[in-house]
Amino acid sequence: MPGLFVTFEGVEGSGKSSRCRCLIEALQSTGSETVFTREPGGPDVSERIRSLLLNPGLDVPPLTELLLYFASRAANVDRIIRPALKRGAIVLCDRFSDATFAYQGWGRGLPLDGMHVANELATGGLKPHLTILMDLDPEEGFRRMDISGRKLDRIEMEDLSFHRRVRDGYLDLAGQEPERFLVVDGLLSEDEQDSVIMKEIIKRISS
Repeated sequence: MPGLFVTFEGVEGSGKSSRCRCLIEALQSTGSETVFTREPGGPDVSERIRSLLLNPGLDVPPLTELLLYFASRAANVDRIIRPALKRGAIVLCDRFSDATFAYQGWGRGLPLDGMHVANELATGGLKPHLTILMDLDPEEGFRRMDISGRKLDRIEMEDLSFHRRVRDGYLDLAGQEPERFLVVDGLLSEDEQDSVIMKEIIKRISS
């Protein structure tokens, strides 16, 4: 496919969504077709699944949670991501497959082998060209969220040990595929982070 598929990953409070928004604005200012989507979410059906997955009032069993993420992703890939890539657009996605392996695999302890098979089915083998991992100690992430005063969703309400396992999972994934991952220090200033990210995007577009 002629387009460029970029995903943002990271623990809660790492700043990935903010950096994603800034990158969208920068790319749009160049006249590039830039498409944003998120996980869980994207098309209407996936957004409805999102409302279930993140609802703090629901008790969602781990396996049910996992399958709902795959269902949301399948629609997102089919309705938004693949069509945009075929048009040659730059697609930015706030979380994708790596989040499932980090959160439901390392975090929940569900079997990774089965996840790989299900993810292949949900995505049709689609993988990001570049994954930007905003790396941050989860404790610092929660300190930032506490300052912001926003309410936590169902996943964010998990204990700190869960989120530390998620971070370990992300770093493990980045170590397995260093050519796909750009690991950005979440303690850098926002300007420094944006500079590092834009340099990598320019390099990927040029190549």
